[in-house]
Amino acid sequence: MIFIQQVISGLATGCLYALTALGLVLIYKTTDVVNFAQGEMAMFCTFVAFSLLSLHTPFWLALAGALAVAALLGVFLEKAFIRPLAKASLLNVLIMTIALMMVINGLAGWIWGFEPHNFPTAVSGQPVKIGQLVITLPDVLNLVVTCVIMVIFYAVFKYSLVGIAMRAVAENRLAARLMGVKVNRVLSTTWAVGAMLGGIAGVFIAPVTFLDINMMSEVIIKAFTAAVLGGFNSLPGAVLGGLSLGVLENLVAGYISTEMKGSFAFALIVAVLCVRPTGILGTVERKKV
Repeated sequence: MIFIQQVISGLATGCLYALTALGLVLIYKTTDVVNFAQGEMAMFCTFVAFSLLSLHTPFWLALAGALAVAALLGVFLEKAFIRPLAKASLLNVLIMTIALMMVINGLAGWIWGFEPHNFPTAVSGQPVKIGQLVITLPDVLNLVVTCVIMVIFYAVFKYSLVGIAMRAVAENRLAARLMGVKVNRVLSTTWAVGAMLGGIAGVFIAPVTFLDINMMSEVIIKAFTAAVLGGFNSLPGAVLGGLSLGVLENLVAGYISTEMKGSFAFALIVAVLCVRPTGILGTVERKKV
């Protein structure tokens, strides 16, 4: 029974890793950019939600406002800083995202300060009890929100014109442009959606870690681990990787050592890259030159 409890708690935590990883993979898969600023973008949007909550805005309205800011932030960063580097080397783009990470971190500290803040949970009340299993309401919410987002993602990518355009740009940007796809608009949309996914994760993580400018430092490492584990070019892989990582690190903390929980993600990255560099669901991409 303790094992099942550990697995359920791990799945709830893994959902947050999966949401963050999903934003990373979505941006990488469509734009070929590894966005190291993803965590700081999530942190910034969580502070926006915090400011709205401080004005006595209802939680879900504050979340909607934060996601709107996240979308604008994603579009702004893509248009202002990433698009001009379209013909630059991947290394230059990588360094740009690291620079953006530092700039956003400093900007948030300048606006909201460097002290940690309490952040309210979306739901509160008595935990759900199923036999001897106990599941807190925030954990239930994490699972439900992640499942809903997965269904929405599947429907959008499978059936909507936006999803088809994203898939076309991810496959071959030049061919997509020749077929009439507005590539720049797709890239901006991808960054907006990626930032919104990070914003959702940030708002649900903040009640656990407290809200400060470094709240996503550890989470973004776990998100990268989840993406590597599942496959950096696979959206389902990002979800699978996040859930697997959440469960595995919970089992490590429960049965081996809580001190090992922090370093487990790094050990997992090393193991995955040595055994299966493409991840569980990732594939080797070959492009004609």
